[in-house]
Amino acid sequence: MTAEARSGVSPRRRPPSAPMGGARYYLVLFLVLVGMLLLAGRIVTLHVIDRSFLQGQGDARTLRTESLTAHRGMISDRNGEPLAISTPVVTLWANPQEVPEDRIQRLMLAQALNMSPDDLDARLERFSEREFMYLRRQLTPEAAQRVLGLRMAGVYAQHEYKRYYPAGEVTAQLLGVTNVDDLGQEGVELAYQPYLAGTPGQRRVIKDRRGRLVRDLAILREAQPGGELVLSIDQRLQYMAYRELKAAVAEHEADGGVVVMMDARTGEVLAMANQPSYNPNNRAGLDPRGLRNQAIVDVFEPGSVMKPLAMAAIMESGQFDLDVVVDTSPGWMMLDRFTIRDIRNYGRLDLAGILEKSSNIGMSRLVLELDEPLVPELYRRLGFGQSTETGFPGEAVGHMPAPVRWSRSQWAALSYGYGLSVSALQLASAYTALANDGVRMPPSLLRLPEAPAGTPTIDPVIAHNLLRIMEESVQPGTGGRRAAVPGYRVAGKTGTVRKTSASGYEQNAYRSLFAGVAPVSDPRIVTIVMIDHPRAGDYFGGAVAAPVFSRVTGGALRLLDVPPDQRIR
Repeated sequence: MTAEARSGVSPRRRPPSAPMGGARYYLVLFLVLVGMLLLAGRIVTLHVIDRSFLQGQGDARTLRTESLTAHRGMISDRNGEPLAISTPVVTLWANPQEVPEDRIQRLMLAQALNMSPDDLDARLERFSEREFMYLRRQLTPEAAQRVLGLRMAGVYAQHEYKRYYPAGEVTAQLLGVTNVDDLGQEGVELAYQPYLAGTPGQRRVIKDRRGRLVRDLAILREAQPGGELVLSIDQRLQYMAYRELKAAVAEHEADGGVVVMMDARTGEVLAMANQPSYNPNNRAGLDPRGLRNQAIVDVFEPGSVMKPLAMAAIMESGQFDLDVVVDTSPGWMMLDRFTIRDIRNYGRLDLAGILEKSSNIGMSRLVLELDEPLVPELYRRLGFGQSTETGFPGEAVGHMPAPVRWSRSQWAALSYGYGLSVSALQLASAYTALANDGVRMPPSLLRLPEAPAGTPTIDPVIAHNLLRIMEESVQPGTGGRRAAVPGYRVAGKTGTVRKTSASGYEQNAYRSLFAGVAPVSDPRIVTIVMIDHPRAGDYFGGAVAAPVFSRVTGGALRLLDVPPDQRIR
């Protein structure tokens, strides 16, 4: 036993050896350093190596590129009066998965949207698996604010534009319409869609996970507004033409009608009215017939309004002078098993008398004396059977029979306006040749900076002589007397043509026409009037269409400050 044991004193413990304690310390230190190095490496990896990837992932969840709607270009008349403008509207949409299911909140939302709660619930249920649905399209900002003011989760706004037409039904068929996405669907809106639409812009924004805007970051591309379009239409004349046409269609219980007014010097269309029509600002209960711009897309047999044009070809042949007399007795003739008739036996008529009495027999006998098919050749030079090249959607070219099919009866029929089909716009363009020293002006729906060259078509002397003859057809006691305009010299021609169907010519169904020029001393206006199937008694062009011509043309001459060229009797 040791001395310490014997004395009862416990021996002192030895402290841990220095080498053992140092190893643990350095081990812990090593682990800490390794952890710091790994952390630093990870930080470097995230901020340097994977920075672009992670930034992209973050941006994908917060950054958005939104489209900036381009303002659609305005359409105006020749004097700058707006015909089609775009107004700001708000479209409301929702994420059905975020819309609260609380009954009170949904009831408030339905009331603000002017919907029944059941309809709203049904729509939300139908789109419950999606993240997008429309609530209301194209609301006024005030109406949209009533909904947005609820601050309801899952309801968002999208700013758009809606087309508005100040003239309403007066210019409906010419302008056409846009759809809910502001894309042109008819008329000028469709024809010039790329020009009017402009180019949408883009902006970059930050949104939260619910799609709410947090911050605008930058405009990536400014929206480029659409171009402005200036039409040749004069809104004052357009209103007047539409008013008179609508009144005539109602008075005669007709199916519809057309008025085309053209500047004789430039070919610009000053008015183009159609019946029936529709309100492009409210298309509920729309009659599909009202969509058609009949003046351009519909064709018809023109009848006797073609006789002055056929007479131009007859006179240009050099085989007849103004004093030639044609015997139209007995008022009818057989030709290729067809019977050609006048209303009555007019006996012997000179060229002016043939036009004044509108004699089919007289025209037929003159044409059959020609050595060549001069009448159809002139018709082609006047633009019939060809595009008017206005660019209007659905424009009709009409029909001219092929030369190989011409027979004697067909030659005769062409001279009094049967056997071919034309549009009202083509007819107006052809009449500019009579009003413009024999030069036909191509029609234009756009305002022109200057008059085009035109196409010389008729000998100027013959054009002047025909105007004088046609002026006699509008004097008291003639069939066209109702087309007269007090204070102005008017030249024109009536027309009454039977309508056709799949089974041939219809019984007791007619189109009433009048085509004229004013004032004769210095022609400014060419006007075409067509009333389709008048049922209230009268159906002759002189009784139905001529009065419309008188009121429309007379009003236009006064509005355009054209000096009177005739002493009022």
